[in-house]
Amino acid sequence: MSEPRRSVTDRLAAAAPAVGRVGVLVVLVAVYAVLVMAALGRSIFQIVDHFGKAPVAITISAGSAVVYIVAMVALIIHRGVWYRVAWVTVCVEFAGVLIVGFITTLSPDALGTGSGNAFGDTSTVWTVFGQGYWFVPAVLPLAGMWWLRRHPVRAVAR
Repeated sequence: MSEPRRSVTDRLAAAAPAVGRVGVLVVLVAVYAVLVMAALGRSIFQIVDHFGKAPVAITISAGSAVVYIVAMVALIIHRGVWYRVAWVTVCVEFAGVLIVGFITTLSPDALGTGSGNAFGDTSTVWTVFGQGYWFVPAVLPLAGMWWLRRHPVRAVAR
């Protein structure tokens, strides 16, 4: 005996929760992708053109690009060890934003000449809590933690 045919509305209603979960992840990954491009482009330019002015800040800038790349990949894969990698990277990212943010706010030239100016050529993505990027770097790891908390990896029955 065949199953009764379901209407399009019934099928969409059944799929809605899954679409909602994936939709938030798509937005989260898209924002990470933008920050990957911004941090990577910024750090490459800084290494080539300004490394002597603020090597610590520029190294942090390159490190933030790596953190964003790994976090984005881990959020996309989101299973097995990648779930833990996602947690570690978003926590490192948040700690970096807080530490660099406080340092560059309290002592603007501590990481190098001009590194405390969020719009300067030797600043990082995390300078002054991400002010040069509309504070997205400060909010993004919190959004990542929220999403990971709401979507834990469950043990798969064998």
